[in-house]
Order: sequence, then structure tokens, then C-alpha cells
Amino acid sequence: MLELMAIGRVLFALFMGLLSLGLTAPEASAEQTGSVTGLRLPRYVSLRFDKTNVREGPTKNHRTAWIFQRAGLPVEIIGEFDTWRRIRDSEGSEGWVLASLLSGRRTALVAPWRKTDVLPIHPKPGAPEVVAQLQSGVLANVKICQAGWCRVFGEGFDGFIKQGDLWGVYPDEAF
Repeated sequence: MLELMAIGRVLFALFMGLLSLGLTAPEASAEQTGSVTGLRLPRYVSLRFDKTNVREGPTKNHRTAWIFQRAGLPVEIIGEFDTWRRIRDSEGSEGWVLASLLSGRRTALVAPWRKTDVLPIHPKPGAPEVVAQLQSGVLANVKICQAGWCRVFGEGFDGFIKQGDLWGVYPDEAF
């Protein structure tokens, strides 16, 4: 027991010494890049196929945690390892997917956190007219995002929605 306490004191002293030298852990940078692709992390992509296995780890030997059943769903890449991408879905679940099962096509879910709401689609950013009403959770293709508005389209709709009402684009992202 005394030996463990002594080790603890040594580790604490070492840590304090490093702090005094300014040798602390590096702060997370505002923009990180993937170790495999060199692309920004995190970033949004979409699922390429209707059936996409999500695994517990970055190999086919890892157990399948769940299976996505719809192509086009947006997911967020939060890590990279070889040909695998660590992803997060709109509900916050995380797992590993083969990179070949992902697409760079941008899609978004309309306010999935607002379970029963209907959100307006406008012909132009900020226009009072409404060209469509979308139920929360609707999957939309994203064409462009600028100045807090995104142009989205899908079956039966094409127009602009507030950027903050989408899961699949970042709040200040412009493209």
C-alpha cells in the first residue's frame, strides 16, 4: 500500500514538473485532419448503399453492431483507420464502416430532434412564402449552404431551409 502511494506521489510530481515547463498535452485544434485521407475531421458524408454494416471495430472480424437500411442517410466521420471510417449517426451512435460504403454526396435530416414538427421550405433564403412543409426526420439532398440557409431538394420539394434545422451540415459551414 505504501509503495502505491509513493508511486502516486512520484507521478504527481512528474506531472507538476511538466506543467511548470509548459509541456502540457496539445490542445485540440479547431480543425483536425484524418490520418489516412488528410481531409477535415469531423466531416459529413452519406451512406452509399441501402444495407450498410456498422461494426464495433475497424475490421471485418469485429462484430456488426447494427445495419443501416437506407442509402443516402447522413453520417459524420469522426475518425479514420486504414480503409475504415469511424462514424456517428444523428442519434449519437458510433461505429466503424468501410470507406467504400460511404459517399461524398451531401444529405441532411430535417430537425430529427424535433420529433413532431413540420418545417417550412422557402423559395429564397428568408422569403416569407413557403413552397413546402417538411416533417422532422425527412431526408433531403443538400445543394448549397450559405449565410445560415441551405438549398435542399428531394421528392416533391426544392427550396431553402434554415441551416440550424438540419442534421448533416455544420452551423457555419458554407459550400
